[in-house]
Amino acid sequence: MDFTLHVWRQAGPDQPGHMELYQARDISPDMSFLEMLDLVNEDLEKQGIEPIAFDHDCREGICGMCSLVINGVAHGQQPATTTCQLHMRHFRDKDSIYIEPWRAAAFPVVKDLVVDRSAFDRVIEAGGFISVNTGSAQDGNCLPVPKDAADTAMDAAACIGCGACVAACPNGSSMLFVAAKVAHLAHLPQGQPEKRRRVLAMVEQMDREGFGHCTNHYECEAVCPKEISRQFIAEMNREYLKAGLQAH
Repeated sequence: MDFTLHVWRQAGPDQPGHMELYQARDISPDMSFLEMLDLVNEDLEKQGIEPIAFDHDCREGICGMCSLVINGVAHGQQPATTTCQLHMRHFRDKDSIYIEPWRAAAFPVVKDLVVDRSAFDRVIEAGGFISVNTGSAQDGNCLPVPKDAADTAMDAAACIGCGACVAACPNGSSMLFVAAKVAHLAHLPQGQPEKRRRVLAMVEQMDREGFGHCTNHYECEAVCPKEISRQFIAEMNREYLKAGLQAH
């Protein structure tokens, strides 16, 4: 399979960017999208051209690093799929493919297709944890968790923090990410003592980072590779309102 790639190239965060044209030749349909980019970069290096910078780590759909907008869709058009799990058989031979970085004010471009997502880290630091006493580990059976609560918490905890929700949202909102991180602790007994403080701190940090507001486009849910439900946004809004009233 052969493809024509239109790739965003940007030397640095303060440099102007532009699209450049590359050819990907003799691509196996069983290759992942990132493996295809690896081959393209090998060809560029042979020509003395600087390779395309892009993020990757586990290549197993777990880490959330493979953040690419492919043909206008975060992670590509296959549902519930990260970029590293997207295979070239889902494209047609001779296709033109447009590859861009996440587009969001809170995710500045570092180089080419790499963006700075440390805003997510700071949101987690603001409250995405539980406080525990030091010493011996508590017996796992001391805090029984209802099955429905455990299932809901696990659904929220599936979020890998890739940022596709932010990239897809026309407002650059991170509500789905923050809601998932709030919910997976809020549904467990271990997360109850700091429930109110957590939601206030994380939402306030989200606002400080410059993410936009949610206006219910639901693009976030549509592109999420882990299919995180928008119901968690409604839950977070409700908990934020309760916490704010209690605080005042």
